[in-house]
Amino acid sequence: MIARQAILLRRELWEHRSILVTPAVIGLLVSLMAVTGHVVVSTFDQAVDGVILGASALGETQRSSAVGVLMTGISSLFAIAMWILTVFYALDALYTERKDRSILFWRSIPCTDSETVLSKLVTAMLVVPLVSFAAIIVTHLVVLSLTSLWIEWRGANAWHLIWSATPFIDNWVATLVVLLALPLWLSPFIGWFLFVSAFTKRSPFLVAFLPIFILPMLEKTLVGSTLLAEALFVRTGKLPLFQGLDTGDLLFYEGEKMAAGEAPSISLLPLLDLSRFFGSPALWLGIVVCALFVLAAIYVRRYRDDT
Repeated sequence: MIARQAILLRRELWEHRSILVTPAVIGLLVSLMAVTGHVVVSTFDQAVDGVILGASALGETQRSSAVGVLMTGISSLFAIAMWILTVFYALDALYTERKDRSILFWRSIPCTDSETVLSKLVTAMLVVPLVSFAAIIVTHLVVLSLTSLWIEWRGANAWHLIWSATPFIDNWVATLVVLLALPLWLSPFIGWFLFVSAFTKRSPFLVAFLPIFILPMLEKTLVGSTLLAEALFVRTGKLPLFQGLDTGDLLFYEGEKMAAGEAPSISLLPLLDLSRFFGSPALWLGIVVCALFVLAAIYVRRYRDDT
């Protein structure tokens, strides 16, 4: 079973190259943006030298917070791209094999429909986040290395300004947790997209998203209720994983606190509340809904004759 799943997961990476290509392209674009930013900023010689001199005088807490914000911003881009990639992958996973009739070949090998559909679910919920996480690590290292070269070229100490204060473990562990938690929280949508991919004959994107937007409007118009709208749209914006955060502390510091070295250290791990996340009834209800859609996708793939 495990060996067959490993082979099926390799199949998904082979057939859906976008899983690997998309994070790589985003990493390349972010790196090019970093180079462009360094070139543009270098035109302001005196101002840049003043900023670097001021940054050199900051304590490790302030430098760590500044680099952490940069790393978090890069990670956020990958997280958004990861979800978009997951949506398109799930809608394409079972639809394409019927469209190009490759399903006939895959049914000739000793793999059940359940194993095939589960491999696609695992790809969407685990493989895509792990690939994105690997791309985030590489991009972080590339951007920080490019910034270090630029800082050394400006005559400053890159080790002091960047590497000695960069919160690698804190940022990377928190990023991995978020990337793995996001598909779990949005699992009902992933299950629904796989189900649509299994039964629709054309336009899976349209078939998947029309009910999501139309049914809540019909509910509001005909019944006067908003339960469905809350179940669909509130879930996308209220991930119960983060504790309270004052974004002012994250992005800005008061001048006196900066001078006195009293600015708070920005650490991402303490902001994550795993007990609240895994204790949320909405999470487990969503997983049950996802399981029902996946079972429906397995049933449709098994008994639907597209030959």
